[in-house]
Amino acid sequence: MTTAALLATIISGLFAAAFATRAGWETAEPLPRAAQTRVMLAEILPGTNFRSIHDAPAMFGMYGQPLSWDNLTDLLFGDGGEYSLESVGGTANGLPNRPQETLDRTRQRLLDTGWTVYPPMLHDTYTTLAARRGSTTLTLDVHFEPTVYSEPTASAADSIFLMATIQRATPPAVYPIAILGGVAGAVVAFLLFSWASRRTDGQHLGRYSVTPLFGFTMILWWAPTLFAVPLMAKHHLDEPHPSWHPMWEWLGQPTYSLPVVVGGGCALLSLTLAATSRPRPDLLSTRAP
Repeated sequence: MTTAALLATIISGLFAAAFATRAGWETAEPLPRAAQTRVMLAEILPGTNFRSIHDAPAMFGMYGQPLSWDNLTDLLFGDGGEYSLESVGGTANGLPNRPQETLDRTRQRLLDTGWTVYPPMLHDTYTTLAARRGSTTLTLDVHFEPTVYSEPTASAADSIFLMATIQRATPPAVYPIAILGGVAGAVVAFLLFSWASRRTDGQHLGRYSVTPLFGFTMILWWAPTLFAVPLMAKHHLDEPHPSWHPMWEWLGQPTYSLPVVVGGGCALLSLTLAATSRPRPDLLSTRAP
């Protein structure tokens, strides 16, 4: 297998696995409804009045809404990172009252109710506590000083003291589906690459167009991945993650979806040229009758 064929096989397999991962997420349990969320938070932090608890519109969304064609421009031109796993949760407002005690009590309460609790993450003005129980993940931000998220004129009594976020963990079906999708994508890519190579060998004019287009495709597909993987790895090392970010985010998608779309167009054009390629006229004229 040549280096070019190996590159095409690997990158195609990775993107196929990412698409399959998204399909696998369809097996996830629905997010808790607002009423279920209130019960869950009351179990963890009894007596705390959480506000702004609403039903999630979908498992994944963009700007708090399900993905639609209206988001196409945002996806392609800079805001693709806003497409993410949705959540439910709420906030508790007011002045911090013994926040460290609240954090310790909450951590113990989580352990007592069957949650797996991860080491707290300390920030300048707040601490993040992450936990997981079954298919549910919880992120709790405990603020140590007033933090106003609304109007600048809001009083300290209106500031956020606690912020709870509930999401679904990666469903088990994602992993076998991703593997099968990746293998299938790699096999198809290898077969297509081999077919196009035979169609555009040294005896065909198409090789002068197909080869550069293939190079553009590989650059446009690999560049976002090489840029995104180190950033995602650092992000996961810096913060506790009960459930890792989906595979497509590790490939820089859909944040850098425009280069991938352009690369896909180059790939389709190269396959079209390979399918319509004809032998070079100078070689035809030298063949014996």
